Amino acid sequence: MQRLLMSLAVALFVWSLGIAQGDAATNWPQFHMDVQRSGFNPLETTLNPANVTRLRNRWVGLMGDFVDFSSPAVANGIVYIGSIDGKLYAFNASGCPGGRCLALWTGDTGGTIVSSPAVMNGLVYIGSQTKGLHVFSAAGCGRPTCSPLWIGTGGSFLETGPVVSNGQVFAGSFDHKLYAFNAAGCGHPTCSPIWIGNTGNHITSSPAVANGVVYVGSNDGKLYAFDAAGCGHAVCAPLWTAQVGRSIAESSPAIANGVLYIGSFDRNLYAFRAAGCGGPTCTPLWIGQTGNFIGSSPAVGQGFVVIGSGDGLLNAFHAAGCGHPVCQPIWKGFSNMSAAVLSSPAIANGVVYVGKNTAEVLAYRLTGCGHFGCQPLFDAFTQNPIVSSSPAVVNGAVYIGSGDQFDGQHPGRLYVYQL
Repeated sequence: MQRLLMSLAVALFVWSLGIAQGDAATNWPQFHMDVQRSGFNPLETTLNPANVTRLRNRWVGLMGDFVDFSSPAVANGIVYIGSIDGKLYAFNASGCPGGRCLALWTGDTGGTIVSSPAVMNGLVYIGSQTKGLHVFSAAGCGRPTCSPLWIGTGGSFLETGPVVSNGQVFAGSFDHKLYAFNAAGCGHPTCSPIWIGNTGNHITSSPAVANGVVYVGSNDGKLYAFDAAGCGHAVCAPLWTAQVGRSIAESSPAIANGVLYIGSFDRNLYAFRAAGCGGPTCTPLWIGQTGNFIGSSPAVGQGFVVIGSGDGLLNAFHAAGCGHPVCQPIWKGFSNMSAAVLSSPAIANGVVYVGKNTAEVLAYRLTGCGHFGCQPLFDAFTQNPIVSSSPAVVNGAVYIGSGDQFDGQHPGRLYVYQL
């Protein structure tokens, strides 16, 4: 018995050591990693093309309802994700003994959450259908269920994930507006925006920030670029806009090396000069053609830009284009089942990860397979066909939201894959 107790003590010590190591490791603090929404983690060294075949579902986080579009943020040893039950869930990023993990705490917004959380300076921000940007203490409140510290008033913040930059938090709304709030709040339970930027239709795109400019797509088929500092007035006009062929729905801008990438329902990936063109309306540097509508956001890193499409394929292009106005994919990633890829891919250490609405979580070699059509290196199944959540790849783990349609008590799931 003494030997058994000693073994258990050692096992718990090793498990807690893993937690401590995770606390000091890399963060993935918001949708698509950084404020530029690159979807690229340059610090991942554990997972690589040679070993991703050995990924396994090591633990799951249990939630009250399934996850739709909300994507995990990992910061300071905690992983945060929203559910359509209206709650923000906070889990220990290292999991728990037994592998079926309950949340450390939840934050109640009172409305459906399909927004992705952003974590910055001890606060976690998330949009809700209840017409508010809800802001919680990232450490929780010492109770199982927490109320927001403050709510940013405005439109219905649906699929848009907030982004925090230079003391402001930006979020797009279904009421056609981009909202900018003081990231520290206003000292009251409800806070009004500092400024608002108008667009021509719903915003379900998540804003990105680079070099003092905040960018967002709208369902009117335009990309909007606003001065992130505002304009000195309550309502601001854009610095410039760019028209694409059809609506920009769900696809969010990704910026790298002075180029902005965004997808459209017209089946095209667009590349623009992030600094604009010196005029009020800009045209693309090049266009990448996919086979169907795009509701995925591009990820850009290690010389490639990748994006999902409605025909169930992952499309990979050279980030620099092809030297022509219109480019074709270098390679396409598929699996043995067909459904839309609405999940936004993530790039880390030569591997691209993505969810697919066939209950699949997939990983491909970023450089392709030597053929136009590539099978995944890794293919795992969730227990719910909807995998519109986007993966966070950090500290040797892949985090993604979905559900378990066979679990009546906890139908929502955070799936975590590790070697």
